[in-house]
Amino acid sequence: MTYNFSNVKVLVVEDSQPMTIITVALLNGFGIRDVQTAKRTDDAYRLFCEERHDLILTDWMMKPYDGIEFANKIRMDSLSPNPFVPIILMTGFSEKRRVIEARDTGVTEFLVKPFTANDLYKRIDQIIMKPRQFVKSPDFFGPDRRRKLLDPDETPKRRNDDPE
Repeated sequence: MTYNFSNVKVLVVEDSQPMTIITVALLNGFGIRDVQTAKRTDDAYRLFCEERHDLILTDWMMKPYDGIEFANKIRMDSLSPNPFVPIILMTGFSEKRRVIEARDTGVTEFLVKPFTANDLYKRIDQIIMKPRQFVKSPDFFGPDRRRKLLDPDETPKRRNDDPE
């Protein structure tokens, strides 16, 4: 599906200049013209608070705090202007425990480097076509971690207060 991204504002948080150039070029190729970049997560958070981006792409390994901490700050900080913003985490780490950690922090999509234009487009398409409801608990705020829609009658009962 083709989208009109002419009014979309994206923040790319990446400390590698070549990776930033590639990512911005791909986003421009999709028709996204308003792309801002930051090399540090503290600068990125300040920009996010000022500019109100529609989408964030962030690397995992960043300073002064990493992309996971950055995502957590966006989701949980009372000063965050939009804790619902979609966040795509870009990383060279693809181990299952890393994916689970990212998911449990409230990251919307996970993108393993190196990635293709198609890989990035699929993540953006997923955010648009299959948005997940947000869940709030004392220690989590983010998209529902479950991607499959289960039949309530076939869902295993996991809580003491689940009806029989």
